[in-house]
Amino acid sequence: MTGGSVTGDGAGPDEDGAVRPGRARAVLDRPGLTAGEREILRVLGRAEDIGSVGAQILVSVGASIVEGRLKPGDDLNSVELARRFHSSRTPVREALATLEREGLVEIAARKRPRVRTLGIDEVREIYELRAELYALVSRRIVRHCPDERLDELREAQADLEAAAADGDVERYFWHVVGFRTTEARLAANETVRGVLDSVGIRTLQLRHLSLSLPGRVETSVGDHRRLLQAYTERDADLAAALNRSIVRRGLAAVEGSVLSGFSG
Repeated sequence: MTGGSVTGDGAGPDEDGAVRPGRARAVLDRPGLTAGEREILRVLGRAEDIGSVGAQILVSVGASIVEGRLKPGDDLNSVELARRFHSSRTPVREALATLEREGLVEIAARKRPRVRTLGIDEVREIYELRAELYALVSRRIVRHCPDERLDELREAQADLEAAAADGDVERYFWHVVGFRTTEARLAANETVRGVLDSVGIRTLQLRHLSLSLPGRVETSVGDHRRLLQAYTERDADLAAALNRSIVRRGLAAVEGSVLSGFSG
């Protein structure tokens, strides 16, 4: 990843939680950032200092973990990272400490930092929480989101369907993440949005791997299509049930085919 300074006005949230145009938005829209790096910057609130070497290390390592280039248990060599980013070890330590707080890295005394392995109980607890929070998100969207703003979800759905039609699982995954981010924003509850960001980043790697399983993309497309229809028809109960089902289906895929590689 290449960095550089970006100038422009500051950015702050509107009443509905959307970020106003400004420096942070300009950074997230800039060419050269991967979808994973954009999402990590957004969740961690680091868009405005992407020009710093610490932020570059943070998003590079974070995206590599989420997208599976770094596996659970892999060592993170701070000397090698410092060499790669032409920095001292201080920005490396700070970046890895941030990823530790977000649950992606574990740092033990007298041991090299490594990619964290999620245990099965923690995974189930996180997915249970996400299922209930997304059910609440669905109810709030149905009850409070104006019809014209549902176009944002229709655009997100069109993006993920196009990726599915192209057979591009990587692009599809990040469009699904974008759909979820849009839902949380349209629900206009910053507390819920913050909790979803906090727990969601821990499961991005599992979600990424689960969508690579045979048949998962096709199932996911249909699930999101039905959810969007429930929003359009203003059916809060159906939308909440569908969103719970989507999260639980993802957990079942993780438990059945992926989790053994993460839980040790």
